[in-house]
Amino acid sequence: MPKKVIYLLANGDLRASANQKCEREQLLMEAKLIKTLKAEGWTVKRAHGFRKEVGHSFIDSQKYGMEIFRKIPVDAPLIVAEAVWQYSHHILHGLSTHQAPILTVANWSGTWPGLVGMLNLNGSLTKAGVKYSSLWSEDFTDAKFLNGLRSWLRTGKVTHPTPHVRPLNRAKLPAASLRLGQRFAQEFRKHKAILGVFDEGCMGMYNAIIPDELLQPTGLYKERLSQSSLYAKMLTVSDAEATAALRWLERKGMKFAWGKNEKTELTKRQTLEQLKMYIASVRIADEFGCATIGIQYQQGLKDLAPASDLVEGLLNNRDRPPVRHEKTGKVLFEGEALPHFNEVDECAGLDGLVTYRLWNELGYEPENTLHDLRWGRHYKGKSGNRQLDAYVWVFLISGAAPPAHFIGGFRGTTSERQPAMYFRLGGGTVKGISKPGWIVWSRVFVEDGKLKYDTGIGEVVTLPKEETQDRWQQTTSQWPIMHVVLQGVDRDQMMARHKSNHIQVVYAPSKAAAVQGLAAKAAAFRELGLEVAVCGTV
Repeated sequence: MPKKVIYLLANGDLRASANQKCEREQLLMEAKLIKTLKAEGWTVKRAHGFRKEVGHSFIDSQKYGMEIFRKIPVDAPLIVAEAVWQYSHHILHGLSTHQAPILTVANWSGTWPGLVGMLNLNGSLTKAGVKYSSLWSEDFTDAKFLNGLRSWLRTGKVTHPTPHVRPLNRAKLPAASLRLGQRFAQEFRKHKAILGVFDEGCMGMYNAIIPDELLQPTGLYKERLSQSSLYAKMLTVSDAEATAALRWLERKGMKFAWGKNEKTELTKRQTLEQLKMYIASVRIADEFGCATIGIQYQQGLKDLAPASDLVEGLLNNRDRPPVRHEKTGKVLFEGEALPHFNEVDECAGLDGLVTYRLWNELGYEPENTLHDLRWGRHYKGKSGNRQLDAYVWVFLISGAAPPAHFIGGFRGTTSERQPAMYFRLGGGTVKGISKPGWIVWSRVFVEDGKLKYDTGIGEVVTLPKEETQDRWQQTTSQWPIMHVVLQGVDRDQMMARHKSNHIQVVYAPSKAAAVQGLAAKAAAFRELGLEVAVCGTV
């Protein structure tokens, strides 16, 4: 092997259409990275090339990933470069047994979810106990990136300072809220609840699966359900029931961007199919006694039905179309949300159910959701009636946010077709702009064989229409967006610490209420056995 050689991997999606569409951005990112590495005196060997039969050069399956790793020397330094969404299990096997330094790198861009993909891989590596380092940059020439890269090239590791993180016992939080959270958790664990899982392991998210032996001490137990059962239940839902649900949404003011071309546009038929899935999922949850459910959708169900995002957003909303029991006619979960964890992320499922029940006890609006930690940039200018000069994150998810989070509620909600590159059979999103206010953010994750919990507060801010539209165009315009200023956590600190592509959010009535809610939740999770850290200024 030539001296000073680094092997480079580009891990991608399972879907050829997504990989083909994202190929150009990936190669542009790699070219910048390779140029920087060459300037440091290193040769880069891309471990795999373009394949005519699939039309792209990504690793697109676990099978192909194993073929590639058989050709990579186990003692060669390795970079996983990500400008796109990737399925971590395609390469996790090889990274788990690699004997040389590993570096994950993402371009700081919202064009495709490269940052999201890298964070998922990082969370998966963390859960698997694999040592790795991580870097990110807009153009791979800035001083911070170069210093980190040189450290990795010299020592095999990069360390990022995380002074914003402190254990719960060192955080000054309201004592009454801490006691409330502890009492709540004791009752939660005592009464137990069921987490309905419609097929585990969505899109290779190893980090999103909680082992039963870690989950059960919290009082939450899995009911493993099949997406084939969900599809079968959809077939029992009548056209009249789906139409009634649609009319309910239209009366509330929700809008649907319907067209006629099934391949590229959202159609009324697709929306009605999604509403059949919504009704079916509520009935299955009732049948099995689930307090929360997660639909994987990918893979499997995507080959049979439109996307599940409209379903998920409605489930997370207390005010939603009524679903009746097939025989008795009783309204199921009346007046309540049925918390849904998007992409069957069980860490979000545990967090979401605890949040929903605890927020009810606090008297706060309990609707909550996960978002992708998609991207962000500094903003200086008008924000409502004030001037803002801050780093504003783009929290963006594929449609599962509840209308209660949006400006205008249902009247501020539209449903647009999911991009065909990801969702061949279409289906609509639940799109809106998140209302200004204070939130508690959090993440449950697995590290060192233990469940851990990070939390902090943030402010959802209003941005001018032009800025919002530009951020949508820089990312995915069909999806719901949240503009967030994290308190006491800068961009690089967040990236250094966060062990997931997902972040959980819930509103509080005020900043003071957010602190009280954070304290109660943190104490609750500590009582449930999680290792709790408070992040940023609280």
